[in-house]
Amino acid sequence: MKYETRYASGPDAIKNYDTKQLRQEFLIDNLMERNAINLTYSHYDRYIAGSAVPVKPLLLESIDPLKAEYFLSRREMGIINVGEKGSIEVDGMSFTLEHKDALYIGKGKKEIIFKSDNSKSPAMFYINSAPAHTTYPTKKVSLDEANKLELGSLETANHRTVNQMIIGGIVDTCQLQMGMTELKKGSVWNTMPAHVHDRRMEVYFYLDVPTGQSVCHFMGQPHETRHLWIQNHQAIISPPWSIHCGSGTYNYSFIWGMAGENLDYSDMDVAKIIDLK
Repeated sequence: MKYETRYASGPDAIKNYDTKQLRQEFLIDNLMERNAINLTYSHYDRYIAGSAVPVKPLLLESIDPLKAEYFLSRREMGIINVGEKGSIEVDGMSFTLEHKDALYIGKGKKEIIFKSDNSKSPAMFYINSAPAHTTYPTKKVSLDEANKLELGSLETANHRTVNQMIIGGIVDTCQLQMGMTELKKGSVWNTMPAHVHDRRMEVYFYLDVPTGQSVCHFMGQPHETRHLWIQNHQAIISPPWSIHCGSGTYNYSFIWGMAGENLDYSDMDVAKIIDLK
């Protein structure tokens, strides 16, 4: 178990950040370490993003910032497997996750164990967690069971499928929402037009980025944007006041996770493309 803490920054502060400072503040670049659980605790909505790659079974333990006996004492969790087949044992009940399957675990579950079917080709579990006020049932959601939205077009280079997985209508949650967006061949822009949502924060985790390719992630206020170059299996913390979109040198996928005071997926303030600066 490894963890780090990131404190919240306002939009005025980052106007003076150089690239190194932006990356230190918002980039999560230690994910998918073999045989380890790595977590980043953000002070934006007390959100946690991390990973577990079990060469041998890995037990999820509490971390000091939680001041809790066990990790999900006051939290809920969403997990999406971006590696090979594996399983997650939740208080003795086992859930098998194939590539790109998701699992929601409700508040109060005490023993979470991550396992791989094949230690040489392990599962790679991407983890998101947020505070929870009540308990909802643990539920697996396969990629086929996701609610799918077809957005964008090839003409605007943003034709994509949004797979809503841990979201209202599919899974009951307190505040956590997760899903996966997959770009079609020939498309490189995600979440365009860009938007902000003051009612919740978000974390982007990029995957399916081919070797030698990269994604440019855009953040900041619509009238004063910033950018960071992101590699495969890296994530970006997106504050409520910041836009979040990206453009790659090749088509790719990303997992979005959100938490805040509003579960309405469409609750956002769109920034017109021509207004971005």
